[in-house]
Amino acid sequence: MAPQELPQPWIETPLLQSAALSKAAGCRIFLKLENLQPSGSFKSRGIGNLVRSAILTNPSPHLHFYSSSGGNAGLACVTAAHTLGYPATVVVPLSTKPLMITKIRVAGATEVIQIGANWAEADRHLREEILANDANGVYVPPFDDPRIWEGASTMVEEMEQQLGGERPDAVVCSVGGGGLLRGVGWGLDSLAAKSDPRWKDIAVLAVETEGADSLSQSLIQEKHITLPKITSIATSLGAPRVAEEAYAYAQRPNVKSVVLSDAEAAMACWRFADDERQIVEAACGASIALCYDGRLKKLLPELTKESSVVVVVCGGVNVTLDVLAGYRETYGWVEKVATDDKDVPSTVSAPR
Repeated sequence: MAPQELPQPWIETPLLQSAALSKAAGCRIFLKLENLQPSGSFKSRGIGNLVRSAILTNPSPHLHFYSSSGGNAGLACVTAAHTLGYPATVVVPLSTKPLMITKIRVAGATEVIQIGANWAEADRHLREEILANDANGVYVPPFDDPRIWEGASTMVEEMEQQLGGERPDAVVCSVGGGGLLRGVGWGLDSLAAKSDPRWKDIAVLAVETEGADSLSQSLIQEKHITLPKITSIATSLGAPRVAEEAYAYAQRPNVKSVVLSDAEAAMACWRFADDERQIVEAACGASIALCYDGRLKKLLPELTKESSVVVVVCGGVNVTLDVLAGYRETYGWVEKVATDDKDVPSTVSAPR
């Protein structure tokens, strides 16, 4: 099958300057709205590219895609496979929330199987009991595959075009397993090779939350470590061990590791809903939080009002209005000690 005959199961997303977040951050903030992807998150690019590549490599009509992610990666797998006319099954642990199971089914999953107390047990069942008995089965990992990084890198190409060739001063992205971070790095390196070598030196802020900070802990300990458990509410960042390629990329001098509290990430989700009328998971809120309360300027003091920063709004579907209301009730105290800037809508409506 020729590549041009098989559509891409992701879309070009808008890059919009946010007046509210620019005012809050003290520089020009551009939002790369990956929450508008077909699956609701940036995973549509990487997972979609893997699924599409697998079909191009083996255009058998009998392929069946399998994922063991009960989160955004599993949803992206189903969305991509369904879009391209192939079946997809997701195996999830018993702890997976009914909301996510329903969303995966609605997206077109052939089957959603619940088994095991945790992801490791669900993944083992998928590999040993299902894939081992399906010669046409294709395993879809959540983040650790070059095809996933290549797919994620396409957002950087779009950024360059949407900015009219202007190089941003920084790119902000959240880090779970590291697929997005490695994809951003792949994209910057590609632009450096094609046009301006300075693209690879753009500052990249890699943001995690406390309790899901496997990258930060690896950098601090100067070895690739595995967290004993995930304790953050930002469960989409909950990879105990970041991809080896992402860990290697994070050691470059232009990459800065940032770790925020759950409270900061959660309240950024609530403020983002007030400022931009969009709702995102805490995993995404971690990156958005840098725009508020002077955090970005503390990390990059050289930024001016004319500086441009791209924030990847990675999205995520495991969030509801009730969840946001709970964030405000539980973590509203964060904004009671926040910077008082009455020109930002969410500051005016913040708990006081």
